[in-house]
Amino acid sequence: MNIHTFLNVPFHVEPRNIVDNDPQERVSAEAAILNSRVHYYSRLTASSDRLLSPPNHVIPGPEELYIYSPLGTAFKVTGSDPSSKNPSIITIFAIWNTMMGTSILSIPWGMKQAGFTLGILILIFTGLLMLYCCFVVLKSPKAIPYVDTSDWEFPDVCRYYFGKFGQWSSLIFSMVSLIGAMVVYWVLMSNFLYNSGQFIYNYAHDVKMSDSEFGTNGSDKVICPFPNTNPRGNHSMGTLYLGNSGNETSSSDVSFEHWWSKTKTIPLYLIPLLLPLLCFRSASFFARFTFLGTISVVYLIALVTLKAVHLGFHLEFHWFDTTQFYVPEFRLLFPQFTGVLTLAFFIHNCIITLMKSNRNQENNVRDLSVAYLLVGLTYLYVGVLIFAAFPSPPLFKDCIEPNFLDNFPSSDVTVFVARTFLLFQMVTVYPLLGYLVRVQVMGQIFGNHYPSFFHILALNIIIVGAGVLMARFYPNIGSIIRFSGATCGLALVFIFPALVHMISRSRQGLLRWPSVLFHSFLIVLGIANLLAQFFI
Repeated sequence: MNIHTFLNVPFHVEPRNIVDNDPQERVSAEAAILNSRVHYYSRLTASSDRLLSPPNHVIPGPEELYIYSPLGTAFKVTGSDPSSKNPSIITIFAIWNTMMGTSILSIPWGMKQAGFTLGILILIFTGLLMLYCCFVVLKSPKAIPYVDTSDWEFPDVCRYYFGKFGQWSSLIFSMVSLIGAMVVYWVLMSNFLYNSGQFIYNYAHDVKMSDSEFGTNGSDKVICPFPNTNPRGNHSMGTLYLGNSGNETSSSDVSFEHWWSKTKTIPLYLIPLLLPLLCFRSASFFARFTFLGTISVVYLIALVTLKAVHLGFHLEFHWFDTTQFYVPEFRLLFPQFTGVLTLAFFIHNCIITLMKSNRNQENNVRDLSVAYLLVGLTYLYVGVLIFAAFPSPPLFKDCIEPNFLDNFPSSDVTVFVARTFLLFQMVTVYPLLGYLVRVQVMGQIFGNHYPSFFHILALNIIIVGAGVLMARFYPNIGSIIRFSGATCGLALVFIFPALVHMISRSRQGLLRWPSVLFHSFLIVLGIANLLAQFFI
């Protein structure tokens, strides 16, 4: 491909055929004259000599640039058209949709762990901190002088300031968030597949759920799957007793329970479905189903609203003492909620890319703030309504599960629809997450996103194995989310953004002691957030 450059503006050799609507379209006389004039100037002087450089009216504009192949075929250069950018409203909801993940299912549990009042305060405070750190990440490439950072991501910024250590550590902590999300997905897919299969089996065989002393009666039944709740235990497993119209359990029911177990068999059944999907060379097919995430979240919000209206509010305020049915408003278990929220508000490793598509770059700060406000309100809405509507008495508030859908029986039709939606969404998103892991890991190690099928298969077996083991032996999404959130947040939310900001301001001569104290405090918060997960 022959390319001449004038004043850093590309112009190409005289074409023969231009590929547009008509593959055989000939070059117009005007374009041929323009091309000849540029060639004339190129013979007068070198492109570095600005005295006889071609004037602006001679140099083609961006809309007139073509890339020509040696075969004489031309392709119009596109991508610089401002109309391809998104308006602010699209950017805001893209951020909202990206952040709305599995963490929304654990918000009521986290609020229960912290206490209702303290949980609300922590959610607001953590959201503001995460928003500020996201601002720092977003602005970090622009603070680097004399370097073209237009295509940089935050790991590139870390490499610039901290060398190979910054690049690899940011990659590792980014992998923690991605692989942690994939493990949570495997646990949830096992859960949703189990409950959906249980619903279909019960409906087909006319199996009725027997009344349990740990569940409420009525059309909107709420259950406590683990009635012997230990406030310090984050158990999400329990047993519901099946009965066939009041009779003893039949042999077919026993056989079904043996082969359809949430922890023993279902995690294994997912392997032949998802492992081949992870090995696809491209993930473009699965990207077409990302709209299901928005549908699932909207349906969850509608489901929460419906349940709250039917169940009503059940609140009593006991500030520090635990009663028979209520938890105190302030609990020492609150770091578990901060760990969940760190992942719930985490978008720092891709915010630069998302904001590049914003049409009005001067509105980035405003749009990011509005997006975080919407995310925070969504989490607050779901958390407050589920906590307040949980029927206490007769159930203890501490029965709220890390996945709040587990507090509804598999026979609930509205919850069955939610589980089915989420299951299908996660089956399509899971390969996308695996593709992101593959691209970053294989790209860094081998310099190739797809070095060979066996490399990809080995990586995918490790990822799937981690999900199967957690779904088998520790299917607690609340704890998985809080540990992975606190771990990746330590580097990508608190330490690296704070250090990058202080170093950048110091090189500009603008660093002041209040800024040093505040950003050092952020680093301390990140370390404390991670350490607290091991001791609470």
